[in-house]
Amino acid sequence: MPLLVDPALPEGTLRATHQPHLTANGLTLRPWKPTDAQAVYTAFNCPDIQRWHVRRLDDLAEASEWIDQWASRWTDETAASWAATNSGQVLGQVGLRGISLAEGSASISYWVTPPARGQAIAARAVDALSAWAFHTIGVHRLAIGHSTLNTASCRVAERSGFPLEGTLSQAVKHADGWHDWHLHGRLARPL
Repeated sequence: MPLLVDPALPEGTLRATHQPHLTANGLTLRPWKPTDAQAVYTAFNCPDIQRWHVRRLDDLAEASEWIDQWASRWTDETAASWAATNSGQVLGQVGLRGISLAEGSASISYWVTPPARGQAIAARAVDALSAWAFHTIGVHRLAIGHSTLNTASCRVAERSGFPLEGTLSQAVKHADGWHDWHLHGRLARPL
C-alpha cells in the first residue's frame, strides 16, 4: 500500500553507512563488539536493569546473542544500540528503538551500570545520540518513555531536554504488573 506522503528519511539512511562512533561530553558511544559480552551479562544481572528493561540474560551466550542482534537491526533500519564508554570501559547503553524512516522518528532507550551511576552517564549519552540523530541523519522527533515509577529515568529525560508530554495509563507490563507510562518528546526544531 503506497504512502500518500514522501518518507521523512529515505530507505538506506542507516544501512548505507557504518554505525558511527560518537564522542561527546567525556563519553565515547560505539557499536557493541563481541568482547563486551561479560559487561553486558554483568549489567543485566542488576535488579534495576532487569526491572525497567523487563529482561535478564542467563549466561554469556545470551549476552553474545544480545550483542549480535544489533548489526542486523542497523541493517534493517529498525533499531540501533551503542555502548557508552570511557577509557574503553562499558558504563552503559544508549539506543534508538522503533525507528520509523517514514515518520522520521525513534524512541531512545538507556541503562547505566551500577558502578557508573550518579555521573550523568545516561543524560550525556542521550545528549550525544540526540545531537547525532537530529543533525546528522535528520530525525524529526525523538521520544523517551518509562514507567512513572522510574523517577531516575524521568530525571534523565528532563535533563536532556525532553519535556513530559503525557501519561499513558497501564501501557507497559513489568514483572510486578501494569505500569503507567510517561512519554517525553523532543523535536529537531522546537515549535
